[in-house]
Amino acid sequence: MNIVMLGLNHRTAPVEIREALAVSGPDTLAALTRLKAFPVSEGVLLSTCNRSEIYAVVEDPADVDGSLVDYLLGLALTLHGRELSRAELQPYLYRRDGLQAVEHLFRVAAGLDSMILGETQILGQVRNAHRDAVQAQTVGKVLHQVFHQAVAVGKRAQSETRIGQSAVSVSYAAVELARKVFRSLEGRRCLAIGAGETAKLTLRHLLSAGVRDLIVANRTLDRAESLVREIGGRAIPLDRVPEALAAVDVVISSTGAPGFVVKRQHVEEAVRARRGRPVFLFDIAVPRDIDPAVAQVAGAYLYDIDDLEAVISANLSERAQEARKVERIIAGELERFRQWAASLAVVPTIRMLREKMEAIREQELIRTFNRLPDLTEHERKVIAAMTVTLINKILNDPTQQLKGMAGEGSASLAIETVHRLFDLQRHRAEAAVENGSAP
Repeated sequence: MNIVMLGLNHRTAPVEIREALAVSGPDTLAALTRLKAFPVSEGVLLSTCNRSEIYAVVEDPADVDGSLVDYLLGLALTLHGRELSRAELQPYLYRRDGLQAVEHLFRVAAGLDSMILGETQILGQVRNAHRDAVQAQTVGKVLHQVFHQAVAVGKRAQSETRIGQSAVSVSYAAVELARKVFRSLEGRRCLAIGAGETAKLTLRHLLSAGVRDLIVANRTLDRAESLVREIGGRAIPLDRVPEALAAVDVVISSTGAPGFVVKRQHVEEAVRARRGRPVFLFDIAVPRDIDPAVAQVAGAYLYDIDDLEAVISANLSERAQEARKVERIIAGELERFRQWAASLAVVPTIRMLREKMEAIREQELIRTFNRLPDLTEHERKVIAAMTVTLINKILNDPTQQLKGMAGEGSASLAIETVHRLFDLQRHRAEAAVENGSAP
């Protein structure tokens, strides 16, 4: 059993190369089917916006760099019409073999190899990659086990540590800070100023936090309306922001405007209209959207990008500490996989041992039944069943000990000992003669 992983990711390859190898949707099954033409006995393709990796079980690891690179070049040409040469692609690729390949996947599933440490979306992508390979019939016993354990690692990382629970993006940090201020954002009204990608991401975080009443203000109303059609809420033009301030609890601003969009006078008027109810403003724009003098208004609480960056920095430090806990989870699961993989080495010996015991059992049954011709059919079945149980009980301890020795790194010694004790090679040769398959 030779497990190999070949791929590239956001650290090793620029976006134009990653795009050339991206596989998604209906193309996935076709890409996996194409893999069957290459010298791999099992294969799974993990493709996201930040990585493309092939996990394979191969007969000859020496051939991997040739065949699997050809496979990737073929994907780029077939799916994207991108004609890459081996010389262009090779510098961006990395390879892992054996347990290192398994450990790499465990780290990926746990979010330790992501662009944002601890992100959780990758776990679902690992699960989907395995599901697609099952559907394409390119996965077998080995990669079933590898991916099953990888998903288990990812789940444990999320449930047993806090690696994915602290905000590490500006938009998410703003929403998390607002949630802490109000304890809950359920029932709160929020105003998002700006309709770009940052605003869209912020709105998604707000919805996930329970906000249902959203207002989106933008200089170009059509863009705000397009965003609310996709996300929800209602759109207003930018000049209605002063009016909207009095009606909302949270303001998150992220425009590219050259001057202040929200001025001190606007907030002072809004606070008076709110009759003592505070308003929290998060300015995540550079240059700033909200006049810093707003912080001096009683009842208004302003946080800018520097405040949020401080939160993010602290949270990244916390995630790094939690990552050490995840590393321990990975080490335990990797050892469990190593023992499972080692036990596969003794499976042929266990099978041969059982075959020999079964042959002896059948021969002795025939002799016994010949000596006792008056046995009823029921009596014969009872005796036969008793011999099966007897063989199973005799072989149970040796089987478990063999697997245990394999897990401890003594597989070769255990296999040789069993072969010599039970003369399994002679048994196999005799069986081959009986079956007419001897040389």
